[in-house]
Amino acid sequence: MKLCRFGTAGAEKPGLVDADGRIRDLSAHIADLTPATVTPEAIARIAAIDPATLPLVEGTPRYGVPVNGIGKFIAVGLNYADHAAEAGLPVPPEPIFFTKAISCLTGPNDPVMLPKGSQKTDWEVELGIVIGTTCRYVEQADALDHVAGYVLVNDVSERAFQKELGSQWDKGKGCDTFGPTGPWLVTPDEVGDVQALDMFLDVNGIRRQTGNTATMIFPVAECIAYVSRFITLHPGDLLITGTPPGVGEGQKPTAIFLKAGDTMRLGVQGLGEQQQTVVPFSLG
Repeated sequence: MKLCRFGTAGAEKPGLVDADGRIRDLSAHIADLTPATVTPEAIARIAAIDPATLPLVEGTPRYGVPVNGIGKFIAVGLNYADHAAEAGLPVPPEPIFFTKAISCLTGPNDPVMLPKGSQKTDWEVELGIVIGTTCRYVEQADALDHVAGYVLVNDVSERAFQKELGSQWDKGKGCDTFGPTGPWLVTPDEVGDVQALDMFLDVNGIRRQTGNTATMIFPVAECIAYVSRFITLHPGDLLITGTPPGVGEGQKPTAIFLKAGDTMRLGVQGLGEQQQTVVPFSLG
């Protein structure tokens, strides 16, 4: 099942994407897709609805972040062996994780804004996990049972802010618009083997990232279990799991960073695609 939120920013409605890729309006059944509606019981109630009975949404509305009210946005870094090699860094002995600000979340096709003073804004296609049941000291063998679904995320990053202004990665990870998420929340039964998903990212029509979740150093289940040892994860929390090689700072012979007017197109197998245009900084 593919669930989404569609419409003008701040006024999105809940939707279900049918077998033909058309959005069906769920608002007669739930007011919104929220942490309360991604629990196993709530997902089962939605799954019991016949999509053909839901109103068809006409046109091509904007997609919003698939879950409204995400409580925590946590990211695992350096989690692909080939990306660690590209960065010239050793494979970490344990997962590295950090937080991204909730305020950076945007719809999958909304513009990405360069922060004020940015010189090294970069791209990262990632697999995201939306938690469905509380995770606190969960075992790796049980971790995937706590997943409501998977989402596509662009972990946009300002490398100078991240790496040249002290030791806190968060500075370069949580700028406004740095968390495009969606278009859909896809339930695990439809995703299949989460450790065998192809992924890509293009900048201005040029393929920059090509990868597969099979090359993760720490698989999805281990990421969930590990984070749950330190931070309790609740329904609706978002955990992203690292990026394959091909980021801007890893380009040879010279790093390439985003500038106003650039476009990014990215996707993860089964989770849809995103496309963003980069815009200059504005306080408006």
